[in-house]
Amino acid sequence: MAYPHVAPEAPKFSRSVVVGNLIFVSGCQGMNPETLKTETGVFEEQMVIALDKVRMAMEEAGSSMNNIVKTLMLLKNLEDYPRRRKTELEYYQEYAPFLVDSPPASTFMQVASLARPEFLVEIDVIGVVSRE
Repeated sequence: MAYPHVAPEAPKFSRSVVVGNLIFVSGCQGMNPETLKTETGVFEEQMVIALDKVRMAMEEAGSSMNNIVKTLMLLKNLEDYPRRRKTELEYYQEYAPFLVDSPPASTFMQVASLARPEFLVEIDVIGVVSRE
């Protein structure tokens, strides 16, 4: 959710910020935004939840997934990297076909832990409102 539409029990930060033509999306992970619980330990399912949050933030900013220009993906387990690539490609095919052949600049890092021990992936994104 974009500020000020932040659940009262959630930490106070903006899910996304628009500055000029740029959209900055805070780290999105596999936690259910309604219950604030991580309801799956399956990497691919957590990644789809995170990508859904990214898509929602991009759309709330008046843009779309096709306008992502930079991603930072943090993975807890290096073994999930091949599944990350496959899940990302399948998601882009459905929601951001432009990115299939013109992927954004991307940084991947394995991390020892994320904000909660059950989180397996976190995605931070920079996008543009318009590519024109």
